[in-house]
Amino acid sequence: MSATVEFARMNGLGNKILVVDMRGRTDKVTPEAAIALNADAATQFDQIMAIHDPKAEGTDAWIDILNCDGTKAQACGNGTRCVVQALAAETGKKVFTFQTVAGILNAVELEDGTISVDMGKPVFDWDRIPLAEEFFDTSRIELQIGPIDNPVLHSPSAMSMGNPHAIFWVDRDPMSFDLERFGPMLENHPMFPEKANITLAQVTSDSSLRTRTWERGAGLTLACGSAACAAGVSAARTGRTGRKVTIDVASAPSRQPLIIEWRDNDHVVMTGPAEWEWSGVVDPTTGAWSRDEAEVPGAEAR
Repeated sequence: MSATVEFARMNGLGNKILVVDMRGRTDKVTPEAAIALNADAATQFDQIMAIHDPKAEGTDAWIDILNCDGTKAQACGNGTRCVVQALAAETGKKVFTFQTVAGILNAVELEDGTISVDMGKPVFDWDRIPLAEEFFDTSRIELQIGPIDNPVLHSPSAMSMGNPHAIFWVDRDPMSFDLERFGPMLENHPMFPEKANITLAQVTSDSSLRTRTWERGAGLTLACGSAACAAGVSAARTGRTGRKVTIDVASAPSRQPLIIEWRDNDHVVMTGPAEWEWSGVVDPTTGAWSRDEAEVPGAEAR
């Protein structure tokens, strides 16, 4: 078995993704390799999407997802769009079914090049999100940061999109908050036994939101697809918007917005772009890599 596999550096609305082709192999991308890749500025990433041979009949691939700290992730919507684009370019297919630890994901590349991913059904039960305390209504839980009589952030909507999310509603631009300071504290708050993705969401119209996310296991990120889904669903659930919204990612204002639709069948469908940047080969055990010499003449191994 070769020591290296092919990989592509891609992004979904700026969310930095490494798509690693592990098909035909029995090993996995190790946490050590993930940490090494993230430590290199050229390959720094938010998530690794490792494509493996399918485990279930009727699926195209099993996707193993790693955060930049080497931990496992259950879901990554922006990364899934990158996988679709990569496989569509390779195979000519437009419709895909993937299996992850969070369940089955169906996706399609549309005529305009954007990609729709069915992210499944949202989960609102406190013990399935999970939360450390019982809440009958998780659309507004008791949690705040700052002085008790004048909190900076408070009363988030909690839910799971295959991974836990807390959506804090704010009345001004999410970029004006020090999320880099509050994010680690909230991600690791005792309320979230499996940690949580922390999103600040501003309602900008009855069909649009502006968001910024601190991603569990990855930190401050330009975009997070599952967090956009959680924000869209939570906005509709609390009566702030309808069931179809556009999400303007505050950290990447020049990029195309995501469209989130919470359909009548309870499934959440996310539609947005994916971008290929460059490709190379990587050792999935150590993280040693090199860029394709055809793209960069004289490229050296790292």
